[in-house]
Amino acid sequence: MHRRVAAYLSFAVLCAPLPCAAAALPGIKTSPSNRVPECATPGRMMRYLKDRNPELDPRYAGVATEYMRLGEALGVRWDFAFYQMIIETGSLSYRRGNRSGDVKAAQNNFAGLGAIGGGATGESFKDIATGVRAHLEHLLLYAGDKLDNPTAERTRKVQEWGVLTAWHKRFTRPITFSDLAQQWAPGSGSYGKMLEDIADRFAEFCAQPDPHPELVAEAHGRTSRDADPTSPPEASARPVGAELAKRAIEDGKAQDNDRRSALGALETEKPLPPPIALLNPPAVPEADRTRPTPAEATSYEPPAKVKDPAAKATATSVSPVAPAGAAKAPASDKGLRTAAAATAAKAAQPPQPTGQKCRVWTASYGGQKALIIRSIVDKVVNYTVLDVNDGAETREAEAFIQAYAKDGAVTGEFGSQTQALDKAFELCPEG
Repeated sequence: MHRRVAAYLSFAVLCAPLPCAAAALPGIKTSPSNRVPECATPGRMMRYLKDRNPELDPRYAGVATEYMRLGEALGVRWDFAFYQMIIETGSLSYRRGNRSGDVKAAQNNFAGLGAIGGGATGESFKDIATGVRAHLEHLLLYAGDKLDNPTAERTRKVQEWGVLTAWHKRFTRPITFSDLAQQWAPGSGSYGKMLEDIADRFAEFCAQPDPHPELVAEAHGRTSRDADPTSPPEASARPVGAELAKRAIEDGKAQDNDRRSALGALETEKPLPPPIALLNPPAVPEADRTRPTPAEATSYEPPAKVKDPAAKATATSVSPVAPAGAAKAPASDKGLRTAAAATAAKAAQPPQPTGQKCRVWTASYGGQKALIIRSIVDKVVNYTVLDVNDGAETREAEAFIQAYAKDGAVTGEFGSQTQALDKAFELCPEG
């Protein structure tokens, strides 16, 4: 389904409708109110891509990671860039129906740059990462940015020739993917709808556990299979919540992964308590640790290793986002109806008594939102980051407190597990 939409550079600037009529899809550039939904992870994107193209070439295993890595570095809504790549390449089959498109797989050209029809194959890039960067930079050009040294020759020419200058002047607001669709394929009238449909179809994958959460850490670690762009400064030596969560996942990779279904989906009057995982075990002998029985339901059992793969999969499949103190969470877009819920205001946190030890735990009912539940057992302050489902927060929190944290209380509500983990480790830096 490799659409030849390269007439986007046919100098038909005046064909585009007024910009005020094309704002349904999100802006091209990210902002505090226009973030990539947390459920849009490389692992889920690749599962979606393979569902569309079961014969996907294994060489593309890291393509979604590159879109996330470079998209975040350049400030582009990489999720919609990925959806556009699906349109342009026929889900990386490079076919349109029963025939091959003009661009070939070996070109690593994911946006048809320079392929203007009539058999013109367009540009070629040395590797996947370079091709992804060329695509994202071209999107920035459409968003109105000036690029000093663009990767693609076509991007350089469009910028030098001022093809989009008059079109850019029409906008007094951020340029969206709806605006881009009308200019990218002028006269087609369907390109924006295709983008929207592909985003909507991702919703079912958005609601599933991330099959490869380690790819998020890979993207944020600025590693690459194909290129080595400038890396950001190293983070603090103390492991953050996302890193500890990643370790928990790695500990359970060899165990049964069939129990990853979301507990929040159970149709019970009161949800069953989820398994829990300790992220910062105490550096004390095993004999010194308190191990109440499950029947007591007043404490936790801190295992030497996290034993329940369901806890690892559902409690740690997250992608880092803005710090927990951010004023706004990602705004929902029409193109992705299962985007993460808006970040709730943080509740006042009770001070930790002097000399008390603390622990950070995770548990999950499978939702996008997260609560911090604080309880004290045997002079140890426990902060549990509990993933909950939108609309069922109170019910699930009560069930968890009854099972694991008697006399505990919800002391914080967040739009994502990562935000809650950041706050929990701020409250409990031990370990």
